[in-house]
Parts: sequence; structure tokens; C-alpha cells
Amino acid sequence: MADARVLPFRPRPQRGKKLVSDSVAGMLLFIFTEIMLFAGFISAFVIVKARAVGSVWPPPGQPRLPVESTAVNTAALLASGLILFLAHRAYSKGDRRIEGRLATAVFLGGLFVALQGREWVALLAEGLTLTSSSYGGFFYVIVGAHGLHALCAIAALVWVWRRLQHGHLRAETLSAVALFWYFVVLVWPVLYVQVYLA
Repeated sequence: MADARVLPFRPRPQRGKKLVSDSVAGMLLFIFTEIMLFAGFISAFVIVKARAVGSVWPPPGQPRLPVESTAVNTAALLASGLILFLAHRAYSKGDRRIEGRLATAVFLGGLFVALQGREWVALLAEGLTLTSSSYGGFFYVIVGAHGLHALCAIAALVWVWRRLQHGHLRAETLSAVALFWYFVVLVWPVLYVQVYLA
């Protein structure tokens, strides 16, 4: 005969509050992998540059990168990150100014990408291509990878802005997308220094 003893009821232990939401944790993991990607690009670039024939960099016959105009693009991107930070804070405080700030951040991010695109067209016309030299190859791969990340992040910001307008924006969603944009913004000065100034 089976044992008929009844075990006392034991409630499940309550979970503590998460430090970060699943979406934010996922984004942090993604950003970590992207940091490794860009670290690999920069490491390879630095090694190839150090081994340049006769220590001449960029190689003869290749155009110089437009340091000054890209500094303007950089300022627009950094301003976009700062404005998104202010929008994020406004959202957490229930401040309605988030919509305008979010739109401004998207505009400045779009301006950065558009100005970078114009820069690429000019450099291509001057003969800097993916196949013209390792200099051109690294430039387009590194800056192009960043540009692709910027486009994806801008699309995510537009999606967040639309959700905000329809009243469906959750704090975790905004935080995850904001982290992605902060990554795009903060990795750029490192790339600018390494690719344009070094």
C-alpha cells in the first residue's frame, strides 16, 4: 500500500526583482560581441599599418581622409547621443519632452550617416576603393560596419518613437534601444582616432 502521508505545502520561493530586464541584458550581450568585432577590426588595421612598406601611411597615391569634415559629423553624432540620454531621462520622469528629444536624436543620427555617405562618394571619386589598397579596404570595412550599425540603430530609434506616439513604449524597450545607440555613438570616437587621426 502506498504511503498516504501528505507532505506540507511549500510555496515557491519568490524571485527577487531583476537587476536588468531581459531585453537590456540581451542588448548588453550583443554590444559585448560587437565590441569584440570592432576590436578585431582595429587590431588588424593597426598591425597592417605598422607593417606598411617604408612606414608610409596612407600608401602613396591614396587620398587623405577628410579629418575636419568628419569632426563635424562626429559632433552631430555625439550630440545625438547626449540628446537621447536626455530623452531617456525625460521618459523615466514622465516628461512629455521625450518626443521632441527623440526626434532630434534621430535627425542628428541621420545627419551623421548622410554626411558620412557624402564623404564616401567623394573618396570613391578620388580613387579610394575597397580594392585600391589595404588602406581603402580597412577604411570601408571598419567605417562601413559602423555605418551599418548606425542605420540599424536609427531604424530602432524610429520604431521606438512610433511606439511612443501610439502609447505602447515600455521602459525596457527604450533602455535596450538607447544602449544600442550609445554603443554606436561611443565607439565612433575610437574609430575616428584610429582610422582618421592615427
